[in-house]
Amino acid sequence: MIDIQNISKTFYRKKQSFKALDDVSLSIEQGDIVGIIGFSGAGKSTLIRTVNLLERPYSGKIIINGEDFTALPPKKLARERKKIGMIFQHFNLLSSRTVFENIALPLELDSQSKTEIALKVNDLLKIVGLEDKAAEYPKSLSGGQKQRVAIARALANDPYLLLCDEATSALDPATTQSILQLLRDINRRLGITILLITHEMEVIRSVCNHVAVIDKGKLVAKGTLSEIISDKEHPIIRQFLNAGVMNIPQELNKKLQKSPQAGLFPLVEVEVNEEISVEELLSIVYDKYKIPYKLLKADVEYYGDSNFGKLLLQLQGEEEENQQAIYYFNQHKIQNTVRGYA
Repeated sequence: MIDIQNISKTFYRKKQSFKALDDVSLSIEQGDIVGIIGFSGAGKSTLIRTVNLLERPYSGKIIINGEDFTALPPKKLARERKKIGMIFQHFNLLSSRTVFENIALPLELDSQSKTEIALKVNDLLKIVGLEDKAAEYPKSLSGGQKQRVAIARALANDPYLLLCDEATSALDPATTQSILQLLRDINRRLGITILLITHEMEVIRSVCNHVAVIDKGKLVAKGTLSEIISDKEHPIIRQFLNAGVMNIPQELNKKLQKSPQAGLFPLVEVEVNEEISVEELLSIVYDKYKIPYKLLKADVEYYGDSNFGKLLLQLQGEEEENQQAIYYFNQHKIQNTVRGYA
């Protein structure tokens, strides 16, 4: 359905050039949900904006349903864009218009009758679960409700493709999950292909069937989620799978010391992946080195037979025993960080 072929894009600022996209190619099947993940500045937003030619690539082609968008004359491109919905991070709602009127805007611009608009908008309000908010203004809505309005507006022209530009990054975790569930339902119910960009692995895990990883303008990996997470060649993927530092429980954090002292034990943050399971790690600590421990926190997810995530352990053995275990981790390339002593 969508074939991104060898796209490159360079920006020029103060006589300096910056290559935002470097020979990127990606195919997306009809009805799929594809996530593009990358850190800030990786080229995600530029890539998604080339799909509907909001950013025109310097080279390459965008083929959608057999049409080369890069070769279309302006009027035909404008018509084709109506069938590509777009959802943004900050909603972009008009504060002077009600929920109903915001959703109706694309239909008004398309010169549809008031009867047609009313029928369509009411249907969309049901889909996004906002039937009781039709007459309200954006200022009275929560962030999640605003994004639901934006999604309904993006669906107004019956698009075959929905582009989501960091659509959940301004939302709290619970609201994020509800919006992702809505996108899944729309994909299944309406058969709309969804292409979304994010810097959050949790979004990818929750909703996407296929994943592309972009870094410094280059596509470094693509495939199913299970294929991506089993890829051992790209450190970028590893960073996403284990991004962030684990929070230490508040009461323990108050007592935490930076250097070892008598009577204190090390808090060690340890990474698990397909090469070392949680069970194997704990067996090394307790069975191999006979070290008592406390498992203070675990953030681990399972994909098939593999686990990915982190554990926060307090090693409670003698100082030499604890150091032996940490030395073992380092020797066997088990990523670990001593967070302090308590």
